[in-house]
Order: sequence, then C-alpha cells, then structure tokens
Amino acid sequence: MRLLLLAYGLLAYTTSLISATALTYKLTPNEKACFFTFVDEKGAKLAFYFAVQSGGSFDIDYSVVGPNEKVIMENQKERQGDFVFSATDAGEYRFCFNNEMSTFAEKMVDFEITVENELRAQLPSKQGTSPEQTSVLEESIAKVSGQLSTINRNQKYFRTRENRNFSTVRSTERRIFNFSVVESGMMVCMAGLQVFIVRFFFQGARKGYV
Repeated sequence: MRLLLLAYGLLAYTTSLISATALTYKLTPNEKACFFTFVDEKGAKLAFYFAVQSGGSFDIDYSVVGPNEKVIMENQKERQGDFVFSATDAGEYRFCFNNEMSTFAEKMVDFEITVENELRAQLPSKQGTSPEQTSVLEESIAKVSGQLSTINRNQKYFRTRENRNFSTVRSTERRIFNFSVVESGMMVCMAGLQVFIVRFFFQGARKGYV
C-alpha cells in the first residue's frame, strides 16, 4: 500500500514538471503562422511534433527559432516531424509553419509542443521501505512512461495515415465523378453528331433523287 501511494506521488510530481500544447490549425494559402512557448530554465527538454493531415501534397515549411532570433531548425516541404532538443537558453521559443508556397491549397496541421524539466522527483523515505524497493519503483514508472510515449506516437502516426488515406479517397472519388461527367457529355455529343451526320446523308440523297 505504501509503495502504491509513493507511485501515485511520483506520477503526480512528474506530471507537474511537464507542460504540453496539442493543437490543430488550418493554414490558408500564402499564410505563415507562429506559436510560442516560454522556457524557464536552460537545459529543459523541448519536444516538437507536427503532421500535415490534409491539403495539397501534405507538405509544409517549418522553422524553430529560439531566444535572440537564433534558428534552431528549419526545413521545407516536410510532411511530418518529431524532434526533441535541449533549450540552450531560457526565454521564448517560436515554432512557425509557412504555407506561402501554396497559392490555393489549405493545409490542416496537427502539432504538439512539450516542455519537460530535467529535474527528477525524489521519493520521500518511509519507514519500512528499502532503497532497493524505491529504485525498482522508479524504474517501473519510467518504463510505463516510455511505453505510454510509444503508444502516443503510434496513435499519432495511425491518425495521420488515416486522414491522408481518407483525403486520397475523397480526391479519387472527385476525379472519378468528374471523369464520369466528362465521359457522359462526350457520349451525348457523339450521339448528337451521329444523328446530324445521318440526317445530312439522307437529306443529300433526297436532293439527288429530286
């Protein structure tokens, strides 16, 4: 029972050291959108994940800029990314998406910004609890945390695949419909042309007999 209470305490304390922001944003053509987060301490871990769910070729330009306008990372025409880096300085960090390359395509982007402190929780010593038990408990909690992170990444991956496949299906359906309309119009035109040619031949034959 005491170990269970210690585990709950450690989980609650660890959760308080992590702040995360998960959003979905629609970028209009020729739009650049930036999002900000503040890091209190140097050395804190920043995790940045994004995935283009729909629009165009599912690609976007992105950049991460730290304090003093220092460019940490940037790239063009990326479909998704998952990055973890340590803050070199305390201050405001800017995460930007750029859709200026598109003239008419809107982009739906899922992204998450997480700030995690490097501090580790210290379990209070309890009577009757050995250091070995505390160490085993910490390892178990760290393992569970890693497994939850893996599940979270897999869910994001499958969600992205589902949205992209659904977008492909809708695009294919729209193309098939347009092709069917064009084909039907061509068939009607061909039928009308055939009727006109046949009537022209018969009218010419009647004039010849007259």
